[in-house]
Amino acid sequence: MSAGIMISLNKYSAAVLSLILSVLLLSGVTSCSDQVPLQGEVVRVTDGDTAVLALEGKNANITCRLYGIDSPEHKRRDRRGQPYAAEAGKELKRLIHGQRVEVITTGEKTHGREVCIIKKDGSDMNLEMVKRGYAWAYRKHLSSPYASEYIEAENKARDQKLGMWQEANPVPPWEFKRRNWRK
Repeated sequence: MSAGIMISLNKYSAAVLSLILSVLLLSGVTSCSDQVPLQGEVVRVTDGDTAVLALEGKNANITCRLYGIDSPEHKRRDRRGQPYAAEAGKELKRLIHGQRVEVITTGEKTHGREVCIIKKDGSDMNLEMVKRGYAWAYRKHLSSPYASEYIEAENKARDQKLGMWQEANPVPPWEFKRRNWRK
């Protein structure tokens, strides 16, 4: 193959790769940023990554699964829970229960819950849970523009031994469930 053809193929490959990456990145950004925020009051916190909100101007509640994070699992019926599960729930409750918040839905649902970003006074409460050491950055379900910020917050909380990072080697909830609940 001549050098001219090789350069053309490389430019073509680079253009295609650039287009694919752009589409992938934009799909994560537009799902949250294009949504009109909802307003509501947090009426219940069920665990470290789930809250129920009474929406303003609507006669309905919405159950929100906090986007991009995963907190330790609570004990369920005959299944054991994880260390720091109760503390994570209490921390989220301290942060938002009874508070007026802004909710941005991603359009995704999981187990009957809307996947949401919850903001209080302009601050991202999902990120706050990670910063305080009560949730992992859920890399499998995390994209731009949140990924780098959430992962950096997790690393700082881990370095500072905040919350669950006081434990020597906390097990992420997705691994905990795979090891202990799916038998």
